[in-house]
Amino acid sequence: MALDARFYKLSEHGRPTEFGTIFEPSDEWLAKQSAEAVFEPDLPIVDSHHHLWEHPYVYDRSGFEADIQSGHHVEATVYVECGAGYRDSGPVELRPVGETEYVAAAAGSSSVGVDVVAGIVGFADLTLGAAVEPVLTEHMAAGRGRFRGVRFSTGWDASPEIANTQSGKRPGMLREAKILDGARVLARNSLTLDAWLFHTQLDDVAALADAVPDLKVVINHSGGPLGYGRYASDQSGQFDLWRDGIRQVAKRPNVWCKIGGLVARGAMYDYLTAPEPPGSDELARLWSPWLEVCVEEFGAKRCMFESNFPVDKMGTSYRVLWNAYKRFASSASREERELMFGGSARQFYSLL
Repeated sequence: MALDARFYKLSEHGRPTEFGTIFEPSDEWLAKQSAEAVFEPDLPIVDSHHHLWEHPYVYDRSGFEADIQSGHHVEATVYVECGAGYRDSGPVELRPVGETEYVAAAAGSSSVGVDVVAGIVGFADLTLGAAVEPVLTEHMAAGRGRFRGVRFSTGWDASPEIANTQSGKRPGMLREAKILDGARVLARNSLTLDAWLFHTQLDDVAALADAVPDLKVVINHSGGPLGYGRYASDQSGQFDLWRDGIRQVAKRPNVWCKIGGLVARGAMYDYLTAPEPPGSDELARLWSPWLEVCVEEFGAKRCMFESNFPVDKMGTSYRVLWNAYKRFASSASREERELMFGGSARQFYSLL
């Protein structure tokens, strides 16, 4: 996973020096989190978004399994691309297929009955347009029946304080003709699109959804609200801008929302200097304004919770993270909770 060195700045104690940084979670710091019993332990969960990688630190299947065995009733998980396991030779456009091969080899049922990597979301360069089809064909073959779609990350910001995403080269990419052609190939092959961009770009998702109405799209990380860098000084105004974007995107029936991913970019609590991690009550309180908008606008049928591990492990444990989501959703009906915690992800990714 290639990271811009500007956003991998650690102190001499191994803690980050600024928001937006990816760093190895501190077991010592996480151990200070108050012990919590698992809230609603029988609620079935499909973790709709996690990673495995060997850089910038090792987080492999064994590490992930240790986290998901925290007491919650996790039934299945969806792996989302992060640049791991690429082929180091051959045509450049086919090198990301190595990630699907790498992850498919780690997939399968665990000793506690979790279908780890039930679905795989890989990377393909949609700027290839219609020529992306052979890449998708190889992904589907490499995925051993688990390949479900592509994440194309177009998060772009003009500020040098904000780390742009893998494919975020310029504004307005999801409106470009070549990328729309590539999106049509996804739809034709019954594959999905994970869109990872920032809250200032949500209108691009709406435009793509209108242009390719047969494509199932899910926005990652609650629509990418930014709360650090130049966005830290006007968080109220940025929240309003994000909410307006979510409302517009949610009007498109082919767009869904992954709820979560609020630790690193959102900067909604100061995990950089906090003496200990917050509990689930505090996290639910801090995140509720964003979570409420997502659920209100998309509805339970088009919302799915995500762990975004190991990235969000920088700020909390797996047990407390899911406790926070469950506390937030406690007023919803059982049917709505079952959708948001598992059913919607199964439907979107066509999981058994």
